[in-house]
Amino acid sequence: MLLTTPTVRDLERLTARVFETSARDSGARLDAYREDETFYIDIDLPGVDPASIDITIDGKVLTVRAERRRATAETRRMVIAERPMGAVARQVRLSERLDTDRLEARYDNGVLTLSIPILERTARRIELSA
Repeated sequence: MLLTTPTVRDLERLTARVFETSARDSGARLDAYREDETFYIDIDLPGVDPASIDITIDGKVLTVRAERRRATAETRRMVIAERPMGAVARQVRLSERLDTDRLEARYDNGVLTLSIPILERTARRIELSA
C-alpha cells in the first residue's frame, strides 16, 4: 500500500543518488507487505536502543528515525569499526487507504514492525438519470 509508481520510484532513486540518502547508506532497509486487512512494514534497526526510535506521520509520509551508538568502554578498545553508528532514518509515502491513526509499532530482535489497518472501501452508488 505504498504510494508509488514506476516514475516516482525512478525519481526517488535519482534523488537518493544525488543526495546520497539511499536506504543502503542510512542503514534502514525495509520490507512491506499485506496480510488480510493489515499492512506491515518491517524496518531493520539492529543495535538500536528502542528508546531512541522516533516514529512520525506528516500527512501520509511516515518517518522513522533512530540512533545507533557505541558503548564508551567499547570505543576505547576498538581495533576495527565497520558497523555504522549514528543516526538512521527512513521515510515512506503511504497510501490514503491506510488508517495511520491506528498504527501500532513493535521492536523485536533488531526489527521494527509497524502494522497499519487498511481502511474499508466504501462503494459509491451512482444514479443514472434517464
